[in-house]
Amino acid sequence: MIVEVDTARLRLRQWRESDREPFAALNADPAVMEFFLSPLSRESSDASIDAWQSQLASRGWSNWALELKASGELLGFTGLSVPRRVLPFSFCVEVGWRLVRKHWGQGYATEAACAALEVGFVRLDLPEIVSFTMAGNVRSRAVMERIGMRDARQDFEYPGFPEGHPLRRHCLYRIAREEWAQSGFGPTTSQ
Repeated sequence: MIVEVDTARLRLRQWRESDREPFAALNADPAVMEFFLSPLSRESSDASIDAWQSQLASRGWSNWALELKASGELLGFTGLSVPRRVLPFSFCVEVGWRLVRKHWGQGYATEAACAALEVGFVRLDLPEIVSFTMAGNVRSRAVMERIGMRDARQDFEYPGFPEGHPLRRHCLYRIAREEWAQSGFGPTTSQ
C-alpha cells in the first residue's frame, strides 16, 4: 500500500505526469542545486521521478512529490530513501528534501520532513533515520536541527564527488526512534 501523508499545509503524495516539468525546472535552478555537482538535465530529473514512483509502488514509501495543499502547486520532494552509494554508515534510511527556491524560508521543508520521520518511525518501525549534506549547507543543516536530528560528528567524504572536490566533505545527522518520540515532534500528520 502506497503511503501518502497530509500535514497542515502540505501533501506528500505519488508523482504525476504533470510534476515532470516543474520538477525539472527546480532541478535546473543553480541556486537549488548549489551543493550538487551540477544542475540536473530533464532526463535525469525524469529518471528520479520514475525511480521514486517505482519505489512507492513496490514498498509504499520513497521520496514523495511535495504539494502545497492550498494551491496544488508542486514544491519539490520530501521523503525517505536508502542511499544508493555505500557510505561509512550504511545500511541506513535517509530523510531528504529539495524545494523550489521561492518557497524557501516558510517552514515547508521542516513540516514535510517531520511528516516523513513520523512515517519512518511509526509506520515503518525504523530504529534510526539519518540525513547528510555538504558540510557548508547551513540551510539544510538548520532543517535537520529543527526536526530534532543531532550532528553525529562523523563528517565523511561523499563518494558522489571526485577526490579533492570542494563539496566532497559531508556531515551526518541522526535521530533514533526513542529520541524522536521524546522530542515532541510527533504525531504531526493525518493519514
